[in-house]
Amino acid sequence: QVQLVESGGGLVQAGGSLRLSCAASGRTFSTYSVGWFRQAPGKERECVAAINRIGSSPYYADSVKGRFTISRDSAKNTVYLQMNSLKPEDTAVYYCAAGPYRTVLLGVNYWGQGTQVTVSS
Repeated sequence: QVQLVESGGGLVQAGGSLRLSCAASGRTFSTYSVGWFRQAPGKERECVAAINRIGSSPYYADSVKGRFTISRDSAKNTVYLQMNSLKPEDTAVYYCAAGPYRTVLLGVNYWGQGTQVTVSS
């Protein structure tokens, strides 16, 4: 069993930065691939960044490439999403996810509760 708890969301002006953290519990967390998804009102949940078990082969959605960086600290059982040059269209609830495959794009077993990110223009 893995539990995921996000933090770091908030209100920021366009052009600003935020760093989201996802603290995981469970001895098997290091065996899971992880990622960050977001869902804006009226839109489907989408994966914005993903990384494999060993913290390599990152994936980024086209909309965030060059602005967001995903990383994981296995010693701390924590996953990060550094978000720079934020835009109003980045406003959404951001979810941390973990899955048993090489990438969460293939499936997610665990979700965090979500953290709100609001970017003002």
